[in-house]
Amino acid sequence: MGARLRSGCYLGRKSGLFLALLLAALLLALLVLGILLGRCSRALSQAWREPGPATATPPAANASQGPPERPPGPWDLARLPPHLAPLHYQLRLWPHLAPGLPHPPRSHSGQVNITVRCLRDTGAVLLHGEGLAYQEVSVWQDSGNGSGQPVPVEERWEAPARQYLVLQLRRNLSTGAHYTLRLAFTGKVHAGTHLHGLFLNTYRDQGQNRTLIASQLEPLDARRVYPCFDEPALKATFNISIVHHPSYVALSNMPAIDVSEYKDVNDSTLSSLVNETTSINWTVTTFAMTPKMSTYITAFVICQFDHVTTTERGKEIRIWAAKDSIQKGLADYALNITGPIFSFMEDLFNISYPLPKTDLIALPDMDAGAMENWGLMTFRDTSLLYNPKDKNTRWKRRVTQIVSHEIGHQWFGNLVTMEWWNDLWLNEGFATYFEHLGAHHIDSSVSLDEDFSNSVLFPMLGLDTDLEGQSLSVTHKKDEAATINRQFNLVTYLKGASIIRMLSSFLTETLFIKALHDDLWNHIQKVIDEQNDTSLPAKVKVIMDTWTCQVGYPVLTVNFSTGNISQDQYYSEKDKNSTNNTWMIPISWIRNGTVQPLLWLDKSSKIFPEMKISDAERDWIILNVNMTGYYRINYGQTHFRKLAKVLENDPKVIPVVNKLQLMSDAFSMQWSGYLEYGTALYFTKYLEKEDEIIVWNTVLPYLDTYSWHYIRDDYELYPILKKYLLPRILPVFHHYASLLHEDVKMEPAIYIATNDLEKIFETVCRFGHRDCLNLISEIFTRRMNRPDNEGHVCYSTFVCCYGVQMGSDKEWEFLWEQQKQNGTELHEEYSILSALACTKEPWLLQRLLQSIINESSIEFFYIRHAIEKVAKNEVGHRIAWKFITDNWADLYNRSRSGILRDFMGSVRTDVEVQMIQGFLNNTLEPEQRIQATEIVLQAKSAMDKANESLTKMIKWLKENMNG
Repeated sequence: MGARLRSGCYLGRKSGLFLALLLAALLLALLVLGILLGRCSRALSQAWREPGPATATPPAANASQGPPERPPGPWDLARLPPHLAPLHYQLRLWPHLAPGLPHPPRSHSGQVNITVRCLRDTGAVLLHGEGLAYQEVSVWQDSGNGSGQPVPVEERWEAPARQYLVLQLRRNLSTGAHYTLRLAFTGKVHAGTHLHGLFLNTYRDQGQNRTLIASQLEPLDARRVYPCFDEPALKATFNISIVHHPSYVALSNMPAIDVSEYKDVNDSTLSSLVNETTSINWTVTTFAMTPKMSTYITAFVICQFDHVTTTERGKEIRIWAAKDSIQKGLADYALNITGPIFSFMEDLFNISYPLPKTDLIALPDMDAGAMENWGLMTFRDTSLLYNPKDKNTRWKRRVTQIVSHEIGHQWFGNLVTMEWWNDLWLNEGFATYFEHLGAHHIDSSVSLDEDFSNSVLFPMLGLDTDLEGQSLSVTHKKDEAATINRQFNLVTYLKGASIIRMLSSFLTETLFIKALHDDLWNHIQKVIDEQNDTSLPAKVKVIMDTWTCQVGYPVLTVNFSTGNISQDQYYSEKDKNSTNNTWMIPISWIRNGTVQPLLWLDKSSKIFPEMKISDAERDWIILNVNMTGYYRINYGQTHFRKLAKVLENDPKVIPVVNKLQLMSDAFSMQWSGYLEYGTALYFTKYLEKEDEIIVWNTVLPYLDTYSWHYIRDDYELYPILKKYLLPRILPVFHHYASLLHEDVKMEPAIYIATNDLEKIFETVCRFGHRDCLNLISEIFTRRMNRPDNEGHVCYSTFVCCYGVQMGSDKEWEFLWEQQKQNGTELHEEYSILSALACTKEPWLLQRLLQSIINESSIEFFYIRHAIEKVAKNEVGHRIAWKFITDNWADLYNRSRSGILRDFMGSVRTDVEVQMIQGFLNNTLEPEQRIQATEIVLQAKSAMDKANESLTKMIKWLKENMNG
């Protein structure tokens, strides 16, 4: 599933025998991988068997509510008992959607025949069902000649705690025999904020209100749509048909093989629907049989969309979207990249994509950003559609990454699937890693190492210290539904991808990919054993267990006078915790600009004689080349300062990613207490010679330039930081400003945004540099005078902000009118509201707040954002607080304590803290006061730490102004 962060094409159709062998080989690979990671998993062989024939349906047993308490049994367990293996589903769904209904449908009906093999004698059948009502349930034994014998159902009841349907039988099912479970059912179609199972979307298209139905089944929502064996390892084949109104199109995992009139409208639940729609001749679309697959990647869509299509290596690719979007060409970019990414992945893995078609569909809304359903990938429309007239290449690249992520899942997740959700990181980690490879295949203008480090590795290192108790692989089963859902988090996606990248690095990419070719992870060791160029200090299992089964990550402490390197777990506060955890750590390194052979730290401390160096300035070492390892390095103050001096002499001698690493490690360890204050700031001295934008975008936040409400009001810090930083940043600013002046055809705001120049330009403007202010004012005025140009008004929030700030009410009114226009995209609305809060006119700030609070079309999230932005405006701070207190009841009821938390981020003094606490004491009930007071105290603590840090920065800047 696409990150909340946070997957062409195909060879010809293979024979059934080859496909079965291919699937069996890959699934066997996953089994061995489970052993590799120390899992105690069930034998996967129970889950994959050959399908049996379907048979007719006898009358169902009567349902029973049963006694209030049942004796202990398999229905008390979180996992299905290993009694039955599903082989094949014959599934018909009828979502009750038709034009002209007075209300959108809130139910669906269906029939499913599930062929199973009995693995152990049992007198009870357990399968999943949640929120379903059953009209008919029966069990039949396959006699082998196309007919069947009924197995009487003694009692049918539900175990809601585990979401089971339980069928108590009058006689046991026999090991090795095939049976068919026949169930007729009805279920819910969800709407509003509950976009899971089958759900509704309403939207505008071609001037009309329209409705569609789609599905989101990962991880545990297939059971809300149809009764099934809803565990990822319990794969089966599917024959799916969907009944729908003839004006709609039905989509599922496989190609449609028949579309015909559906005349069986005897379903009693549909009688009123049929009456309301004046005896519609319903249509049934039947789809080809799927390969063996998990229930969570079955998919269903009924819509009135249009599509664009292409083929790649003989396989059809279609991009579906609202008809307006198709006509505007918004699906064309996704169509152009999907095929090449599929082909890239096929060639990389040397495994053909087994389905004959792939649909990607842009939904107006869904819970996840995207979902990798096999053959029918669903996307939130903002994750798939791209306006060809939009020159913002950052958004274009994001679409590329999301599409690439879901395509990666077609192999890692769909073809090869984890046995249980405790190894979800294998699905999402691989997909996240390969999303960057796929995106780089489409656009290689961005360094792969820089992109991965900046967007995945550094953010994860910053978060991983505070995510207590969360390892990648879960050594104990996490079976509860809420716990499984919580595993879709940044650790699973970003840390998983980082560990996989590290594995690829120390194996070498060639061996890593060869191991994938040879059947995934279980052959990595075999590949290593068959060659002599790369050796490991231990078996792959031993190495990887240290990274996947332990929480957090290590920090290496280096002493280059002795060559000693030691490891400890890294914490956001150095002395807060301690563990005895150790990792098997690959150490790539550079000495004096030359790459050295890979070393391993396989114990808590070890001496490396080759790493002893002299005190000479020219003798230096950097570890973790290109930041492929998932760890930090504490070089100590002496060597950190030596490396800072190396950069002053020649900023190009150290790789860009390692410059980012040095700054990330030094600043993080300075804040965490591993280094004395000022050690990291030495890496700012050379910046006058730095022309890499990504380095500037890394270092500026470390200098607290985005705590501007602190810096702006500090009479000591502001002038001294301006004197220190402005001469260092002006060379890179002037370079890009001159490019904007020279190329009159270039849209400057677009250029600034797409080239990640906003932080650099904004910092210069914040220090009041006249060249910057004039340039931004000119850019905004030019854009304001050409509002008829298509595309966003606020390509750059920073440009719009300073355009409003430097202008008058005319500039403000222009943006306000743009915000009110219908069809403003959400991220554009966010940017405009941010910019409107930048004005220095108090009456306009008051107008903004009063207008948005009364505007029903603006989501409350954006109202909170606008209030927060006004509060951080030195002119608007008191205006925002008065507005909050005047509207306290409404704002508090809509956000609880959220509005207070938003405002506290701009509070600067103890006097103001006391004033706010007094207001809360006089306004809130005692039980409400507890949480509010906690928020105030947290904000005060953060304020005190920020003031302490800024005081130290002032001292350091004074001492090093001329150094």
